[in-house]
Amino acid sequence: MIQTLAFYLFAVLVIASGTFTILARNPVHSVLWLIVAFFNGAGLMVLLGAEFIAMLLVIVYVGAVAVLFLFVVMMLNIDFAELRAGFMKNFPIGIAIALLLLAELVLGIGAYRAGAMVLGTPDGTAAAAADTSNIASIGAVLYSKYLFLFEAAGLVLLVAMIGAIVLTHRERASGPHRGHQDIGKQVRRRPQDATVNARPDVGKGISL
Repeated sequence: MIQTLAFYLFAVLVIASGTFTILARNPVHSVLWLIVAFFNGAGLMVLLGAEFIAMLLVIVYVGAVAVLFLFVVMMLNIDFAELRAGFMKNFPIGIAIALLLLAELVLGIGAYRAGAMVLGTPDGTAAAAADTSNIASIGAVLYSKYLFLFEAAGLVLLVAMIGAIVLTHRERASGPHRGHQDIGKQVRRRPQDATVNARPDVGKGISL
């Protein structure tokens, strides 16, 4: 009984938060509703026994992607009038894309009802053991059968991270750019050059 109530609670909250993510006028509120949708989706995954996917939703999507979206939206100076004007200008294109996605969805459902594709016969080597959890089974498969693919994915992410750092800190012909650090200048800084906490009187201001 409690599983059924929890399922309907999480499902209703996922649908409601997803709707508010689309309909919210403030982008910050949209990201916050998206985080709520991720948390309730993780609750649904826990009910299904897929605790690994639930942790991915919370750690990766909420802890990294959604928070990154939130900080980006909060730091950007968004002109809401221009944003609404761009929305109305691109509205026909959005409707066309939505109709295309709807047609693909209907086609996929029809193809599934006509008969599922048989991709192969499982040999049972990747089957989970009866006395282990999903996380232990996934870890055993990743670090045994798919070890080289797992390491290759890690190398690709490492190369992407190094590339982002190199592009951010590359030297420009116009001189030091924003975010560039001059270590020697920071070491040679005197106490007199540091920021001083001034306490001016009310209405008198400060002298620069």
